[in-house]
Amino acid sequence: MNMQTTSVVAPPAPKGLGEMRLPLVMMRDILLKTIFRKNVDTVSDIASAICLPGAVTQELVDMAREQKLLQATGTLNANSGNEMGYQLTDAGKARALDALSQSEYFGAMPVPLDVYREQVKRQSIRNIQVTRDQLTGAMGHLVLPDSLLDHLGPAVSAGRSILMYGPPGNGKSSISNGIRDALGDNVYVPRAIEYAGQVITVYDPIVHTAIEQEADDPNSIRRRKRFDTRYVQCERPTVVTGGELSLSMLDLVYNPTARTYQAPLQLKSTGGIFIVDDLGRQAEPPQALINRWIVPLEESKDILGLQSGEKFEVPFDTLVIFSTNFHPNEIFDQAALRRIFFKIKIDGPNQENFLKIFAMVARKRGMPLDESALVHLLKVKYPTINNIYANYQPIFLIDQMISICEFEGIPYQMNPDLIDRAWANMFVKEEHIVH
Repeated sequence: MNMQTTSVVAPPAPKGLGEMRLPLVMMRDILLKTIFRKNVDTVSDIASAICLPGAVTQELVDMAREQKLLQATGTLNANSGNEMGYQLTDAGKARALDALSQSEYFGAMPVPLDVYREQVKRQSIRNIQVTRDQLTGAMGHLVLPDSLLDHLGPAVSAGRSILMYGPPGNGKSSISNGIRDALGDNVYVPRAIEYAGQVITVYDPIVHTAIEQEADDPNSIRRRKRFDTRYVQCERPTVVTGGELSLSMLDLVYNPTARTYQAPLQLKSTGGIFIVDDLGRQAEPPQALINRWIVPLEESKDILGLQSGEKFEVPFDTLVIFSTNFHPNEIFDQAALRRIFFKIKIDGPNQENFLKIFAMVARKRGMPLDESALVHLLKVKYPTINNIYANYQPIFLIDQMISICEFEGIPYQMNPDLIDRAWANMFVKEEHIVH
């Protein structure tokens, strides 16, 4: 799908140790732990392991040599373009082990929280303007009333919070995914951030989709624009949670073995979308979940706590989409409803749109339409459920008829009898079962 992409300003690579804004001892220890754990011995390999430019890595290596923690091996490494090799001294090994006992973290140098804040502003979800064409393009596979896009467009462009409500089976989840596809551009996600000497890992391959980086062509005159490789360039993230969402999932996760933290879901979704599907099905009441989001939604910042009890602020730059099958008044008080910026009802289709969806699904599945079957469906079957149509029904009914045809060994077809058999599986008859 060809989406218009806005270009996000990339985080600039640090030019020297002075620009790092991290404690020197912390940087030195991460260097030693990485050399110890990854067995890297040239500046270019070390630089790639700690995600820093060669010049900055060389400064760190020189500092560790002055402190007699690293020594040159005196051999040039033939595999790495005749680079000088380095190894840990006995004091360096002892220091690496001591540092590992305090925190197992090694590898990519973390980004200080304040530096990360600046990048969040550069790539804010609120900087995005979604056009009607982009939204229609991303939702092209859904048959939606125009009035719905009228409401949805401004909501997405505002980058605030959206509550979608209405009867189940009408595509609230598909619409949420369509919104994600309409965003279409990329952001930079830090591998880890640092606050008060603590490391918090953020990049998560389960949540984030990394963009392949092309390798530099040494013969090319125009070299690729470099960015800070402590970040991974990714599609705007989407986190989808459902009935399993609990308040504890929105807190920092501490790993007592590695003595590092992992970012909670909403921090991983920074610059993207956080979808709370099936609101009202969680163990915690919806009101409690909304109360947890009120400050972040209003002030664009969230408050997290360390093991020590210290609280600190992180940016909250996420489009939150709540989706529920309940009427909002049943699950929220008025104060909470005021806090949710856009409230959009997603209803079932009318008869005309239902038929459009039915014909579209039939065409995709290779199922020929039959007038007598459609008349039977609309005149005999739907009146039994007060003519209430839902978006999931055409797919359900056609797939049922396909299964029956395949079982009976007949070509794909529909007729009143097949409609009756498919319909019987869509609703369970009310009856009392003796246990």
